[in-house]
Amino acid sequence: MLFNSLPYILAFLPLTLAGWFWLARSSRRGGRLWLAGASLLFYGWWDWRYLALLLGSVAFNYMAGRLIAAAELKRRRLLLGGAIAVDLALLGWFKYADFFRESLAALAGTHWAPLGVALPLGISFFTFTQIAFLVDVAAGKVREADPLDYLLFVSFFPHLLAGPVLHHAEMMPQFADPRTARPSAQMISTGLTLFLIGLVKKTVLADGIAPVATLVFDATAHGGQPGMAEAWAATLAYSFELYFDFSGYSDMALGAARLFGIVLPLNFASPYQAASPIEFWRRWHMTLSRFLRDYLYISLGGNRQGRARRYLNLFLTMLLGGLWHGAAWTFVAWGAFHGLLLMLNHAWRAIATRMGLETVAASAPARLVGWALTFLAVMLGWVLFRADGFDTAGRIFAALAGHGGAFAALVPGREVWVELAALGAVAFLLPNSQSLVLGGPEAWRHLTWRPTPAWALLLALGFVVALGQMSDVSPFLYYRF
Repeated sequence: MLFNSLPYILAFLPLTLAGWFWLARSSRRGGRLWLAGASLLFYGWWDWRYLALLLGSVAFNYMAGRLIAAAELKRRRLLLGGAIAVDLALLGWFKYADFFRESLAALAGTHWAPLGVALPLGISFFTFTQIAFLVDVAAGKVREADPLDYLLFVSFFPHLLAGPVLHHAEMMPQFADPRTARPSAQMISTGLTLFLIGLVKKTVLADGIAPVATLVFDATAHGGQPGMAEAWAATLAYSFELYFDFSGYSDMALGAARLFGIVLPLNFASPYQAASPIEFWRRWHMTLSRFLRDYLYISLGGNRQGRARRYLNLFLTMLLGGLWHGAAWTFVAWGAFHGLLLMLNHAWRAIATRMGLETVAASAPARLVGWALTFLAVMLGWVLFRADGFDTAGRIFAALAGHGGAFAALVPGREVWVELAALGAVAFLLPNSQSLVLGGPEAWRHLTWRPTPAWALLLALGFVVALGQMSDVSPFLYYRF
């Protein structure tokens, strides 16, 4: 089921919300049972056969957590390693079996028929969420005794398919809080506002610019050679499509959770306003960055073993982060590219500190240059992220540099560039949704949301426009990662 579909908006969400408040007021356990059941329905709507996979993963990790919590320290580490190995093996089979098979066949100079293993939606996210849980159990930070609570923690539908990656300790106290079961006008109004803003971002902004990127990248994948204008238009279009698609999903996930009185961690904070690669990764998919830092980078040694090892750990973390995003060598190259960017960024900061240039580096002109270089680098990286192979990416890069042909199907007209400029103005200049709705340092005083008739009318108009764009419902891009 998609957030941007009529069955979800007009039936699933209001019915689930009504059942939650009706049942949870008299029985918190009954409310959690209702919400867990609704979340399983939400997941099974796509393909009910994969419910067994989700439930099996939940049951295995719940039992593993119980065993780890009860074990002595030495045996606890063995159990933790074994449980994580099982989780990664499951993820590896469904996500990477055909990729590794194809790669081995290429090395052997032969061809093996693909296994045809389908990728279950959300497997990366519920796997990472449960790995984080197991590590926290082993460290003595959490302990789950109730299987229903654990099922709800993993399957809670706003985060299930594309994040954010959750920590047990930040979620379950909210479900246990009796105030969550009582409707809150503030939570419902802010949740609905965030949800509607996200819906407009997805259906109007992201889906509106998507055909420009699709046309050029698909034509290039079939052997065409775009011209310079087409390549820049497509690269910018995909950069904004992915931005508003993921930003829209994040807003809708946060908004849907708030309707139930649950506060999810922020996952997206105007990353295209970042003035460095380090800042970009503190703003883009924030909970994934947190997971990679806490459970991979630090486990590799972090910055505790000297500068060279620190840079290597950064590179390896981003390399694996790239592979997590997709089973293709282009994703690995994208991760390596961002690993190099982070290494260079940290090296520059170290040089600036040694030379006493911190004040200069923090000045407005320096941040403007840093922003331009960061966005350019991120945008070029998205070419690898979007292309179906290195040949396609190579032709796009060549065209960006001015070495290309021209597609008769798309010669970007003035309206395309006006649309791209408008999307850029929103991404580069406006405060993000949570700042607008919840307040914060980036909020504009005159733009901050308030429960007023003017804002209600604006959101209603946005909802009507979004409904008009929902005749052809498209999935969120991060659903396939």
